[in-house]
Amino acid sequence: MPFTQHHLYEDNETAKRFAGRLPLEHASSALYFHKEGIVQGVIHNLKYKGVEDLGRLIGEWYAQDIQEVESLKTVTDVIPVPLHKKRLAERGYNQIAGFGMALAKGLGTNYNDTLLVRKTYARTQTNKNLEARAEIISDAFDIESAGNHEGKHFLLVDDVITTGATLEACGRALLKIPGARVSIITIAYAH
Repeated sequence: MPFTQHHLYEDNETAKRFAGRLPLEHASSALYFHKEGIVQGVIHNLKYKGVEDLGRLIGEWYAQDIQEVESLKTVTDVIPVPLHKKRLAERGYNQIAGFGMALAKGLGTNYNDTLLVRKTYARTQTNKNLEARAEIISDAFDIESAGNHEGKHFLLVDDVITTGATLEACGRALLKIPGARVSIITIAYAH
């Protein structure tokens, strides 16, 4: 498996993807994603073939690596990038849920899949560039839960980071909460 070791370096490729775009406490990806590579197959099976255990297994493995990352010790909630209700009904599950739950368990914190919601439904963005993706999803996410979340440190999780537009939009929504801090972890980083 093409492991990134991002968690060991503050100035890694995932963190650089958000530099100047989104203030983050931590950013890392577990694996490198290459076209036609083994990780592409893993993500495809996780996302489209219903092999949900893959996300949980990768999450359990990566949770062991990130437990000693100082900036993640204050995480209060692990938040999966949400699917729109229509997409969730089509797929039947959020492919990142198992990964997020395993990270939350490994970090000894909460898994929260109700705080952040996707307001708009969009077709796949895999063939779009950063500008096109950013335009589609700039206002696609919002905060739903009414609880008190001020001052919390949210760990936002997703499957693959390509342009970072989706994660940036999610992060901006979470940062509307007073005193909120955001970190990002993905299963894979696409070159």
